[in-house]
Amino acid sequence: MASIKFTTKDIFEQDFKIGFRGYEQDEVNDFLDEIMKDYDAYEAIIKELKGEIARLKAQMANTPRVAVSGLEDSDTLRTERTSSATNFDILRRLNRLEKEVFGKHIAQEN
Repeated sequence: MASIKFTTKDIFEQDFKIGFRGYEQDEVNDFLDEIMKDYDAYEAIIKELKGEIARLKAQMANTPRVAVSGLEDSDTLRTERTSSATNFDILRRLNRLEKEVFGKHIAQEN
Protein backbone atom coordinates (compact mmCIF):
# COMPACT_ATOMS: atom_id res chain seq x y z
CA MET A 1 0.00 0.00 0.00
CA ALA A 2 1.34 3.44 -0.87
CA SER A 3 2.29 5.72 1.97
CA ILE A 4 1.55 9.42 2.24
CA LYS A 5 4.72 11.44 1.84
CA PHE A 6 3.48 14.88 2.92
CA THR A 7 1.05 16.04 5.54
CA THR A 8 -0.85 19.30 5.55
CA LYS A 9 1.66 20.63 8.07
CA ASP A 10 4.60 19.70 5.80
CA ILE A 11 3.05 21.59 2.91
CA PHE A 12 2.25 24.60 5.08
CA GLU A 13 5.78 24.82 6.47
CA GLN A 14 7.55 24.36 3.12
CA ASP A 15 9.73 27.35 2.19
CA PHE A 16 11.03 27.99 -1.30
CA LYS A 17 14.08 29.98 -2.25
CA ILE A 18 13.39 33.21 -4.08
CA GLY A 19 15.39 33.46 -7.26
CA PHE A 20 15.93 36.31 -9.71
CA ARG A 21 13.23 35.09 -12.06
CA GLY A 22 11.27 32.93 -9.61
CA TYR A 23 7.61 32.14 -9.38
CA GLU A 24 5.02 34.56 -8.07
CA GLN A 25 5.06 33.86 -4.33
CA ASP A 26 1.36 34.62 -3.77
CA GLU A 27 0.36 32.34 -6.62
CA VAL A 28 2.45 29.47 -5.20
CA ASN A 29 1.00 30.03 -1.73
CA ASP A 30 -2.57 30.03 -3.08
CA PHE A 31 -1.90 26.78 -4.93
CA LEU A 32 -0.39 25.17 -1.84
CA ASP A 33 -3.44 26.27 0.17
CA GLU A 34 -5.67 24.40 -2.29
CA ILE A 35 -3.45 21.32 -2.02
CA MET A 36 -3.72 21.48 1.77
CA LYS A 37 -7.52 21.55 1.52
CA ASP A 38 -7.39 18.46 -0.69
CA TYR A 39 -5.13 16.68 1.78
CA ASP A 40 -7.54 17.48 4.60
CA ALA A 41 -10.42 16.11 2.52
CA TYR A 42 -8.46 12.95 1.68
CA GLU A 43 -7.57 12.41 5.34
CA ALA A 44 -11.25 12.76 6.31
CA ILE A 45 -12.29 10.27 3.61
CA ILE A 46 -9.60 7.80 4.67
CA LYS A 47 -10.64 8.11 8.33
CA GLU A 48 -14.30 7.54 7.39
CA LEU A 49 -13.48 4.50 5.23
CA LYS A 50 -11.25 2.98 7.91
CA GLY A 51 -14.13 3.34 10.37
CA GLU A 52 -16.49 1.67 7.92
CA ILE A 53 -14.01 -1.18 7.37
CA ALA A 54 -13.74 -1.71 11.12
CA ARG A 55 -17.54 -1.67 11.46
CA LEU A 56 -17.97 -4.21 8.63
CA LYS A 57 -15.26 -6.48 10.06
CA ALA A 58 -17.01 -6.41 13.44
CA GLN A 59 -20.32 -7.14 11.75
CA MET A 60 -18.80 -10.09 9.87
CA ALA A 61 -17.25 -11.42 13.07
CA ASN A 62 -20.72 -11.45 14.67
CA THR A 63 -22.41 -13.11 11.68
CA PRO A 64 -22.65 -16.91 11.84
CA ARG A 65 -20.38 -18.56 9.25
CA VAL A 66 -22.88 -21.25 8.23
CA ALA A 67 -25.48 -18.72 7.09
CA VAL A 68 -22.95 -16.70 5.11
CA SER A 69 -21.41 -19.69 3.31
CA GLY A 70 -24.86 -21.12 2.55
CA LEU A 71 -25.89 -17.88 0.86
CA GLU A 72 -22.71 -17.74 -1.19
CA ASP A 73 -23.13 -21.34 -2.40
CA SER A 74 -26.74 -20.86 -3.45
CA ASP A 75 -25.92 -17.60 -5.25
CA THR A 76 -23.04 -19.29 -7.07
CA LEU A 77 -25.19 -22.24 -8.13
CA ARG A 78 -28.00 -19.96 -9.27
CA THR A 79 -25.56 -17.88 -11.34
CA GLU A 80 -23.98 -20.99 -12.87
CA ARG A 81 -27.37 -22.45 -13.76
CA THR A 82 -28.52 -19.20 -15.33
CA SER A 83 -25.35 -18.70 -17.34
CA SER A 84 -25.16 -22.34 -18.43
CA ALA A 85 -28.79 -22.30 -19.55
CA THR A 86 -28.12 -19.09 -21.39
CA ASN A 87 -24.98 -20.51 -22.99
CA PHE A 88 -26.86 -23.64 -24.01
CA ASP A 89 -29.60 -21.55 -25.60
CA ILE A 90 -27.03 -19.50 -27.47
CA LEU A 91 -25.26 -22.61 -28.75
CA ARG A 92 -28.56 -24.12 -29.89
CA ARG A 93 -29.42 -20.92 -31.77
CA LEU A 94 -25.97 -20.82 -33.37
CA ASN A 95 -26.38 -24.44 -34.45
CA ARG A 96 -29.71 -23.66 -36.13
CA LEU A 97 -28.24 -20.58 -37.81
CA GLU A 98 -25.25 -22.55 -39.12
CA LYS A 99 -27.56 -25.23 -40.51
CA GLU A 100 -29.62 -22.56 -42.28
CA VAL A 101 -26.65 -20.67 -43.72
CA PHE A 102 -24.13 -23.41 -44.40
CA GLY A 103 -26.63 -26.18 -45.04
CA LYS A 104 -28.14 -24.29 -47.99
CA HIS A 105 -24.68 -23.23 -49.18
CA ILE A 106 -23.36 -26.80 -49.16
CA ALA A 107 -26.52 -28.13 -50.87
CA GLN A 108 -26.12 -25.55 -53.67
CA GLU A 109 -22.47 -26.55 -54.31
CA ASN A 110 -23.34 -30.25 -54.81
